[in-house]
Amino acid sequence: MVSKLVGFDAGKKTKGRKRFMTVDTLGLVLRVLVTAANVAEREGGKQVLKRVKQSHQKISRLTTIWVDGGFDGEPFMQWVMNVCRWIVQVVLRSQEAKGFVLLKKRWVVERTFGWLMGCRRLVRDYELLPETSETFIYLAMIRIMVRRLA
Repeated sequence: MVSKLVGFDAGKKTKGRKRFMTVDTLGLVLRVLVTAANVAEREGGKQVLKRVKQSHQKISRLTTIWVDGGFDGEPFMQWVMNVCRWIVQVVLRSQEAKGFVLLKKRWVVERTFGWLMGCRRLVRDYELLPETSETFIYLAMIRIMVRRLA
């Protein structure tokens, strides 16, 4: 019997799944990881970065990883430097800022999530297996890239 991977994220007060995604500076997807919502940010970050590291031949020029505040912390940064040999830069919004603030480096991944939400199948979580969700994200990104080439 296959069980649906579902959890509850108390911080965001959401039930379901989290999508961890690594993108390049153009916003093109490198690797995706879909987990239960109760998986911690740093743990999911480690898992998706392990996947990126496994495909190191294709991304040999990768040196710096930009992350948001959920991935902040000395143990996570040390893990990335020791295991992956990359530099982690946490992009935080300023303390004085009120409301929405555009952060120049973080908007790249947010824009990619926006592109993917143009695919109706990804707006809701219909899939039973997380691997199927990951596959549909890759397929949607392929569709986006092919449409750009046409």
